[in-house]
Amino acid sequence: MAPILNQDSPKASRAWQRFKQNRPAVISAAFLVLLAAVVVAWPACISIAGRLSHAGQAFARAHDPVRVSDAQFSPPDRVHWFGTDVHGRDLFARVIYGTRISLLVGLTGAAVSLLIGVAWGATAGYIGGRLDNLMMRTVDVLYSMPSIILVIVLITAFENVCKAWLATAAPELTRLTRLLLLVIGLGSVSWLTMARIVRGQVLALRNQPFVEAARALGAGTTRILTKHIIPNTAGVVIVYLTLTVPSVVLYESFLSYLGLGIQPPLASLGSLIAEGAAQINPIRIYWWLIVFPGAVLVAMLMALNFLGDGLRDAFDVKATK
Repeated sequence: MAPILNQDSPKASRAWQRFKQNRPAVISAAFLVLLAAVVVAWPACISIAGRLSHAGQAFARAHDPVRVSDAQFSPPDRVHWFGTDVHGRDLFARVIYGTRISLLVGLTGAAVSLLIGVAWGATAGYIGGRLDNLMMRTVDVLYSMPSIILVIVLITAFENVCKAWLATAAPELTRLTRLLLLVIGLGSVSWLTMARIVRGQVLALRNQPFVEAARALGAGTTRILTKHIIPNTAGVVIVYLTLTVPSVVLYESFLSYLGLGIQPPLASLGSLIAEGAAQINPIRIYWWLIVFPGAVLVAMLMALNFLGDGLRDAFDVKATK
């Protein structure tokens, strides 16, 4: 156990040095931090601006995501930075709130994938034998099914049931039913690769000397997995987790584009793109309704993928420096 622990700090330091040398990954990380700060702080900034002065109140009204006005299909200008939609609502504010929803679905869906995948893969890899064979054959069967179809079936089959249950248990959460089902559904189909990766790591670690020492000292299966094996898979798990987030965001955007994802009054980047596409006609194209939500979605997905690639290179044990 001691040699492994003594190597953790130098290994993390070397990984950090390699990550800093990857300029696209560093820029992507800074962009994602800035984006997260904006989507979190924007409502507070609007609220503060509305209390300070008449100009601040006008600014807050102009950037209210739900305020319907007469400025339908207004192109981008100094007041409405991204223009307005069919109802005269400020598109910049709606993109901010839509980005928040998309990031929330991506992060929580990836967290669900993390919990299921790590638990499943670690248990199968450490115990082995028939249980390992049964668990991994289950993963193979689920792999053979189209994951997006499973999510659609889950939403259509359980949405009304969940709404009826929430209406009696927690009425204030009824409008979040689709969001909850999306998080659960996308997380439930995104853990398969995570389970395989963790299982492979556990198979390589379960016969290491520090695991044998813990077993000789009387540690049980649960303690060995949680205290000794799973922490040593953290590097690979973190890398794959950063690559899972963009896939979940893309799934959510696709479902919202089809009308099976986020529903009004909530909005995501996918639903905003769908609303913009619905306004395309031979007479006039309101380009800003598609360009700005699409650009934010593409930039966010590219940043997440560059970050994941940078972390993968940083934690690569075959790297020499």
